[in-house]
Amino acid sequence: MLALRLSLGAHPAVQLRRLLVAAASAGTGFLLLSALGHALGNPDPSVSALRLAWCAAPLAATVYFAVAVARTDPATRPRPGLSAIGLGPVRLMVISATTTALSCLLGSALALLVFLQLRGDLTGMPLDGAATDFLAAGRPLPLPAALTLLALVPLSASGAVAVTLRPREPVSGAPRAARTYGRFGAYRRTAARESFGAYGRFGRQLGTPARSRRTAGATPEQPEQEGAAEAAGSFAGPDGESAESAESAQSVESAVSAEVPPAVPHAPPSGLPWGIAVLAVGLAVEAFASRTGAGSGPGDRPAALLGLALACVGLALAGPGLTHLCGRLLQTIRPGALRLLAGRVLMTEATRIGRPLGVVCAVMSAAYAMASLYDREDASSGPLVALGVLLVTGCTLATLLTAAVESKQARSDTTAALRRLGAPATTLRRAAVLRAGTLLALFGPLSLVVAELSAWPLN
Repeated sequence: MLALRLSLGAHPAVQLRRLLVAAASAGTGFLLLSALGHALGNPDPSVSALRLAWCAAPLAATVYFAVAVARTDPATRPRPGLSAIGLGPVRLMVISATTTALSCLLGSALALLVFLQLRGDLTGMPLDGAATDFLAAGRPLPLPAALTLLALVPLSASGAVAVTLRPREPVSGAPRAARTYGRFGAYRRTAARESFGAYGRFGRQLGTPARSRRTAGATPEQPEQEGAAEAAGSFAGPDGESAESAESAQSVESAVSAEVPPAVPHAPPSGLPWGIAVLAVGLAVEAFASRTGAGSGPGDRPAALLGLALACVGLALAGPGLTHLCGRLLQTIRPGALRLLAGRVLMTEATRIGRPLGVVCAVMSAAYAMASLYDREDASSGPLVALGVLLVTGCTLATLLTAAVESKQARSDTTAALRRLGAPATTLRRAAVLRAGTLLALFGPLSLVVAELSAWPLN
């Protein structure tokens, strides 16, 4: 009941994303039921098993999209004070999984109604019996098998959400960071505790004794900070204004370092070498299968399909690393503030944005390559193939947009800090456009090259 109340009282944008999950679940459920209908009317079990195996891609895309929507749901995000009323991390995870299951169950019920209507089992409705030729309208529908297939999407999606959003315990063996002190014992980057009277001695930190003093726990940032303080004092007058300017500069620097992404963001993702290796292996397997394969259909050339799958997996694995590389390239050759901001955001959000972007490129390449294997003489499977392609493409694109929304929510504090520091809104928009253009300039040609190399051995 609590999950239902949270679902009904959410923002309209959140409701739209949940409705999209329900629509994707309905399309996947209809494809599963269509495979069941084909198995009822076709005596060859291998063809029916192949049709059922083709439904794995829409099922995976739907589950992937459902997980992305659950991660951006603000109603199930842990917030301070919720544990006091019984809404801890575990309870919020259960609510999120239940909400996802409700959305998928709504889609599965809609898929069953449409399937029965197209079979002609529901009379007095529009499009009654419009697809009796490939849905086995003359045979009774086994209800346990239909319900089992329809339960695949809700169970898989809710299970994936529960695994993704499960509360993670802190690592017990991780070393604790050393406590650092600044003025009056406040936390700062330096590890040396200053005395109580250090703050009252104006200009002492700018003199020769302070520059020559080196403590055992000093960090590499201290020479830069002392040089900045000396530069600030060189432009001040003799009436003590240097100390005030140095204090104001240090306060602004501390505010920026606390809110804006650091100069050295997170380490680059480790999936780029593995992704390139798997991509190369997939293309090699496809090239080998094109020389040794005898059949022209997808079922007669399993090695070619295996190579295509490996190429797509490699491209998806390389997505975060390529996104991090785009951010690093933006900051080369004397970058300005705009390129620095765009590049650091890309490097920081490389995993969150790069993974769905790599999946989108893999899906586009696979769809282009599989177009050469499509049997245009089989007119009965044309609408089902179009529905499957639409589901996989739409779910991956929607997942990418949802990841962009999640990245924007994660950078809300940084954006607010930049606005407080005087950054204009046009600069932030130009940085977003620059990030999108850089990703498109790299991933667009790469997807086309991989698609051509994947389709050439299949032809």
